[in-house]
Amino acid sequence: MGFIPLFLTMGGALLLFFLTVKTTMQRKLNLQNDLFERLAEAHPDLGLEKNQIPEPSLILEKWKKAGSDEKISDSSLQLIRELKVNRHQYNQLIKKAPYNWVAKLSGFRPI
Repeated sequence: MGFIPLFLTMGGALLLFFLTVKTTMQRKLNLQNDLFERLAEAHPDLGLEKNQIPEPSLILEKWKKAGSDEKISDSSLQLIRELKVNRHQYNQLIKKAPYNWVAKLSGFRPI
């Protein structure tokens, strides 16, 4: 009879951990999608597809190959930086030991 509260507490803690990590990963994915969509809307001449998120360095290469003589705006560079940082944080989170179990169970993949 004394182990039931212990098992319930441990099960509740594991459930809360799972839900917290899953929510964090989903927020990072949503932020990545939002940042990419803002960049695609700001620069339709790059031909960025909304369903596909390429690497931010590829976006810069595309920008340079487009042959536009105009300078890249600071707001666009800030969006690209945020894309890089968010991508790095998300991929590092998935690689860490307890979080990769949640990622594997929930179906999250590296960006």
